[in-house]
Amino acid sequence: MSEFKGKVALVTGAGQGVGQGIALALATEGVDVAVVGRTEAKLADTAEQLRARGVRAEIYTADVMDTESIPGLVDQVAEEMGRLDILVNNAYSGTLGPLLQTNLKQFTKGFVSGPFAAFAFMTAAHPHLKAAGGGSIINLVTAAMVRWDLSNYGAYAAAKSALRSVSRTAAVEWASDGIRVNSIAPHALSPGLKWWIENNPEEAEEFIASIPMKYVGDPETDIGRAVVALCGQDMRYLTGATIPLDGGQAHFG
Repeated sequence: MSEFKGKVALVTGAGQGVGQGIALALATEGVDVAVVGRTEAKLADTAEQLRARGVRAEIYTADVMDTESIPGLVDQVAEEMGRLDILVNNAYSGTLGPLLQTNLKQFTKGFVSGPFAAFAFMTAAHPHLKAAGGGSIINLVTAAMVRWDLSNYGAYAAAKSALRSVSRTAAVEWASDGIRVNSIAPHALSPGLKWWIENNPEEAEEFIASIPMKYVGDPETDIGRAVVALCGQDMRYLTGATIPLDGGQAHFG
């Protein structure tokens, strides 16, 4: 029997892409999943796929930009699903572009949907994770944080760098509660990236060529399975880390 059987995960942005892939990988191991996101139809599709793998999946329609509602949402998930063992902060809505073409509202949006929302989810989840005997938090960051040329990625990298810092702090402060916190920086074939590849074939070819493993990761088999490993007992001594899941492209020195 899987060590994950009967455990509960809350995954934000689970309606598609990386969030969906992570949810599916967790479900394969017997994890029940609270599927959180903005678009009910997409969440319903994910939930159907999860249930087909034999687990419980419940839909929670929410916008992470509404940070004040997050504590209540987390409490609702824990109450309705009986416990909470894994939190995945995947949802993010921000902006790309030169700093001089980025207004304050756009810049702020990335922080609200990124580190602010993740902070709200993490602190709300803490008592539930502790009550369950400990657990894992996985926060999604980006290799853009360590690009040598941050042109057009400034606002994005700033928000994700803040999230990485919060993750590290929580890992240290909550270790005694049995809660591990790690960040992942994935490349994955999300709907958005797939669209970009199809519409920018020359740039995409150059981008993929820069990945030593020569392909963009699959949301479930490459990213989701890695998350499963990070949440498992084989990785019980790992916390506060940032794991690049990008085929060797980025260098986190």
